[in-house]
Amino acid sequence: MTSNVKVVAILKAKPGREEELGTLLRGMAGPSRAEAGNLRYDLWQDVDNAGQFVLDELYLSHDAIASHRSTAHFQHYLSRIGELAERTAVVVKAVDVFPGDA
Repeated sequence: MTSNVKVVAILKAKPGREEELGTLLRGMAGPSRAEAGNLRYDLWQDVDNAGQFVLDELYLSHDAIASHRSTAHFQHYLSRIGELAERTAVVVKAVDVFPGDA
């Protein structure tokens, strides 16, 4: 079994902040994908609620997540996210994952 670690976050824009939230999240994709320990960084948008986004991230290890969280782009995200959205994030480990997805 792989030691990869996934982060899933659901972000719901505060009223009137939908566009700003989308811009912030799209701006995280490139720098996050460029990190050595990042395997995937995917941003999804709810088809029925344009102000709700899902981040689906996959890292090599917990150390890679810690490294991600210490970057300037993540620190910028942290400085803004509280004013833009309600956020629920979980760090999960693989239990039974299709081999190509782990």
